[in-house]
Amino acid sequence: MDPYAATLEHEQVLVRRGKRSGLFTIVAVHSTARGPSLGGCRMWPYDDARAGLRDALRLSRAMTYKSAVANLPLGGGKGVIMLRGGTSMTPERRRAALEDFADTVQALDGAYITAEDVGTAARDMDVIASRTPHVSGRAKKHGGSGDPSPFTALGVEAAVLASLERAFPGRSLQDRSVAVVGLGNVGLRVAKLLARRGATLLVNDIDPARKADADRLGARWVTAAEALSAPVDVYCPCALGGVLDHETVSHVQAPVIAGAANNQLASDDVAALLRRRGILWAPDFVANAGGIINIAVELSPGGYDRRVATARVRAIADTLDAIYDDAQSADLTPLAAAMALAERRVAEAEG
Repeated sequence: MDPYAATLEHEQVLVRRGKRSGLFTIVAVHSTARGPSLGGCRMWPYDDARAGLRDALRLSRAMTYKSAVANLPLGGGKGVIMLRGGTSMTPERRRAALEDFADTVQALDGAYITAEDVGTAARDMDVIASRTPHVSGRAKKHGGSGDPSPFTALGVEAAVLASLERAFPGRSLQDRSVAVVGLGNVGLRVAKLLARRGATLLVNDIDPARKADADRLGARWVTAAEALSAPVDVYCPCALGGVLDHETVSHVQAPVIAGAANNQLASDDVAALLRRRGILWAPDFVANAGGIINIAVELSPGGYDRRVATARVRAIADTLDAIYDDAQSADLTPLAAAMALAERRVAEAEG
């Protein structure tokens, strides 16, 4: 993606160098047609500023689609705190970076609501909330709904089950095999949910310390490449995005791909390649919408209700069923069908 061309798709993109930390903070607001843009704050090292901007632009666009497909009264945005390679992040420097990011959020005057993402947690949202009210996913003791990871994982489980039903009779995971790549906050929870349903697991993470988690799950530890090419029923990417491209897709043997990672496709045309190979791919912004659905309940006028959030997250299976039906009837990829649904809803909101 050309970051300069992609910027023109967005309503606002704000890039600021923090006066406390000296680090660049970015907020990309893709759309507020359906409501304020919501997206997590990613704290991550980037090789250069273009890479950080490109990440913010791609992720904010995906958040617009994610909210629209889930039929939420929200738009799409994303925040990035760009770490410098090799820079030591002391607790003081981290707090300074979060406060700088909070000032960037506040400068947008409610057009963007932040939440946690890769590299940040609920306690970081409390720091940001000390300087701006436009924060969600705060700790429960501060009136928020807490860590959204369990709901993201629950949604991915629903997506796996719905996709399996399309590929195999029934939604049972008994006697099915799943390769889970990425055992972070979401991925480990996904693996546990699938293991409880009887799935045989192959797992991988960049952190070798996660082998202990694999042992507790009774899962087989493999390399990322082995997980990608394993003859399993489901490939479940739960790490960073871009793993599926024109080269790697040729190695996939799983008939179903459904996972928590954002931007799983290196480019949109990979969706057609997956379809030609007979692989059913659950669009990532549909499968991993559980966290934002939970936050939407937190932001609702009636206040947070965990039972309501759980029911709405499980309905991701119904959303995927409808998308798969649309894709089949219109001879489209699931990605094209999901994007068409999102674009219709955004266009209706724009009037």
